[in-house]
Amino acid sequence: MTQKLDTLQAALESVLGDRIAHFKRALGEITITVKAADYAAVCTTLRDHPELAFEQLIDLAGLDMSTWKEQPWDGPRYLTVLHLLSVGKNWRLRVKVFAPDDELPVVASVTPIWNAASWFERESFDMYGIIYEGHQDLRRILTDYGFIGHPMRKDFPVSGHVEMRYDAETKRVIYQPVTIEPREITPRVIREDHYGGLQ
Repeated sequence: MTQKLDTLQAALESVLGDRIAHFKRALGEITITVKAADYAAVCTTLRDHPELAFEQLIDLAGLDMSTWKEQPWDGPRYLTVLHLLSVGKNWRLRVKVFAPDDELPVVASVTPIWNAASWFERESFDMYGIIYEGHQDLRRILTDYGFIGHPMRKDFPVSGHVEMRYDAETKRVIYQPVTIEPREITPRVIREDHYGGLQ
């Protein structure tokens, strides 16, 4: 495994050079971070270069880094993470790219490079509001078309903004402001010395 990672690391450093903004090798995995301006070109190189040959995108996800590990985050807020697979070379790679603008997070779409990215990018747009420039059909995929906001953002209220219910009088679904009062629930912890017969 170590030899394979050494080979992949050498190939990445040789082919991509200074387009790798940050390189991390830990727990038998390699993660590279690239700048948003280089993102599409780097992904195309990762797919097409014979020394790398990442022909398959396994996963793509968005992240809100505003309170990473319960700590204030100093850096761009929105992150897109890709997991790539080279079937021919039998190795994997994680690629990270931060959207440079927190107010309007935009990164290039990789759907033209890997078709599998299409629905993943739609999900990331829906949940986090990250815009994938060049995506042919960027619209909500999990929430309702009239949904306001992006529910996986860390500043999105747990109760949401509106609630939906069926109105028997009008015989249709209606939207109304949330009627649930915000509250914090602290679970009650029961401690027993011999719970379940354990000593």
